[in-house]
This record gives sequence, C-alpha cells and structure tokens, in this order.
Amino acid sequence: MTIGRLLLAAACLTVAASPGPAARAADGQNTVMTDSPLRAPLVIAHRGASGYRPEHTLESYRLAIEMGADFIEPDLVSTRDGRLVARHEPDITETTDVAQRPEFAARRRTVLIDGVEHVGWFTVDFTLEELRTLRAVQPRPGRSKEFDGLFQIPTLEEIIALARSASAAGGRTIGIYPETKHPTWHCEQGLPLEPALLAALAEAGWTSREAPVFIQSFESGNLRWLRGQTGVRLVQLVSGGDLDDDGHVQPPDRWSSAGGCTRYPQGDLPTDFSQASSFAQIAEYADAVGPWKRHIVGTRRGEGPEAGDDDTERTRLTTAPTRFVELAHAAGLAVHPWTFRDEPQHLAADYAGDPTAEYRQFAALGVDALFSDFPDTAVRALRDAAR
Repeated sequence: MTIGRLLLAAACLTVAASPGPAARAADGQNTVMTDSPLRAPLVIAHRGASGYRPEHTLESYRLAIEMGADFIEPDLVSTRDGRLVARHEPDITETTDVAQRPEFAARRRTVLIDGVEHVGWFTVDFTLEELRTLRAVQPRPGRSKEFDGLFQIPTLEEIIALARSASAAGGRTIGIYPETKHPTWHCEQGLPLEPALLAALAEAGWTSREAPVFIQSFESGNLRWLRGQTGVRLVQLVSGGDLDDDGHVQPPDRWSSAGGCTRYPQGDLPTDFSQASSFAQIAEYADAVGPWKRHIVGTRRGEGPEAGDDDTERTRLTTAPTRFVELAHAAGLAVHPWTFRDEPQHLAADYAGDPTAEYRQFAALGVDALFSDFPDTAVRALRDAAR
C-alpha cells in the first residue's frame, strides 16, 4: 500500500469515527459534517474481495485487507446451535459444496424466507461443527472457480480476530461491517442474531460509536431495537425494485412477517427518497443509509437494437444524479452505496468499460463510503480521485 493511501485511510477512519454525519448535538438536533479536502469515501470490501475469492471466507477478507480495504463486510446468519457465521443467505446451496455431500442430502427442504420460497440447504439446519465440514465455492458465473472447495465458513469471532490482528500488523485500523440477514425470520426460528452479535462485539470491546464497526440491515425494526442496546453505528440499507426505462427505481416488494417474533418495533421504511422527510425518518435511529447505487445515479434504457435484448447494464445510459446524497447529508446521515463491480455487464455504457470512472463519479457526488467486490480497483480509483 502506498503512503498516500495510508494517509487517506487514516483520514477516512477519523471522519467515520468522529461525531460526523449522524452525530447528535447537545440539544438533540442533527449536526452535519462539513466537507474536508482530506475526505474520501471509505472502501467496504463486499463479502471480502469477492471478485477474486469465494465470498465470506477468511481468505477473501484477508485479501481485501491486503488490497487496502478499510472495512470487511460479513453477512451474518445463524447455525442451529446459535453461532453466527458468514454467508450471504441462510440458503447455502450456491455458496458451498453441500449439494455434493451425500451425508446431508436429506436436509434439503423448502423454506419461506421473507415471502420468498427457497429450495435447498439452510444454515439453521446445521450445527457449527457440521458446517465446518463444508467448503465454500464461487457462486457468481464468470468468476474464477480456482479456489472452490478450499476454504471453510468462518465464524463472527474469527472475522473479528482477523480484523484486529491485521490492524495490529498493518498499523492501520481495519473495521468490520456486519449485516444482520433476515433478522425477523431468524427471530421466528428462535435464533435471533442480535444477542450473539452484541456479545461478540462486547468481547472485542467494540460497544461505542468510536468502535470500528457499522451494523447494517435491510429491516428497520431490528435497527430500532439495536439503537437502544449499543452505541456502535447503525446503517439502514435501502433496496429497490426494477429500474424503469427512464432510470427511476421502483419500490421494492413488501413482505409480511409470519409472526412469532415480538422483539422488534414495527414500522415500514419510506420509499420516496426525493423527500427530506424520508431521510428524517431514518435518522431517528440510524447513523448512515446504504442505498442501492441506482438511487443516486440511475440508468435508463439505451438506444439501438442491442438495448432491447440486453438485460445487463452495459447498454444502459446513466441519468442525472438525484438529490439522495444531498438530502441524506442534510438529515445527518452518511451515505454508503452498493455494490460496485468491475465486470462489463455491471457498468453502464457511459463508463466505456472503465470501473474507475464510476467510482470517480460517486466520489465527486460526496458519498462517504461504498461497497465493492473489487477493493483493489476501488482503492486505486479513489486514491487517484483524491489527488
């Protein structure tokens, strides 16, 4: 890593840990961080360096740290015996070799998670000891399968230990950015995620706003509950439905809880992010908002015969930036969009196949952090943009 990137990362972490975008002033009002010439977006390694290694493995996180990421992101799900492990979903059919394990064939079943039916194998049906016999695989087509079958599923405690040891060895702070996956569903299974998460953070001494931690969720209920339990920073994730031909994000589908969980306060997320009131609602309990990046820069259908048949981004054209960042900052919220990827199918035509062009655009729009599958590309692009 260059000295320049070390200084940039240190400056970014100082900003992130300071009473900045979502801090509360003594009178209870939000305070807004002023721009600084040293300020640049933090790089959050999405599932680790998942563009290069099977996602959510210690090897993927370790590579991301070596590439200069500021935070590593574990998605957390529960085992049958209540241990938190890193998987993108409770359904591990596509991310492990479980389908090739005859000893677990009988555990394949159909499960309804947040209104969506899944058929496969699920972490809640395995003890930690059983899960540790499985190996991770690359789920995304087009990415290297070279490392399939080599790496174990890590626990939250192992991820924390990695971040702490890497921080000590590298002389810079590496944070963790855990997502609570399907918290209401886990609660309904009798396996709530939050107590185990808070216990692990407490064991690490990470309980305050200054800790190198962001907890994220697509649900608001568990974030509201967490607000009363911990001082660490909380992030409201914001998804979206399809993009229309003009580039506008359609509201996401809603789902109803199956019941059986009374832990979390009720309340729907706003869907109209052109209104300041939507951000004020989130700022009641969260420190940052993590939107799908198309809430900030949309893409519209392109021109020409290829555009009608191409369901990727490569023939779509970017639209004018929205006021999302401006309105979020005015409400005292930091903005951490997702997910940035190098592959051409994930890049709008305007970027001409250059992923660094997209990073530079979002940095210029004032985002505070961003999620990337390719942290080396993100670090390089943001370093150059800050010069």
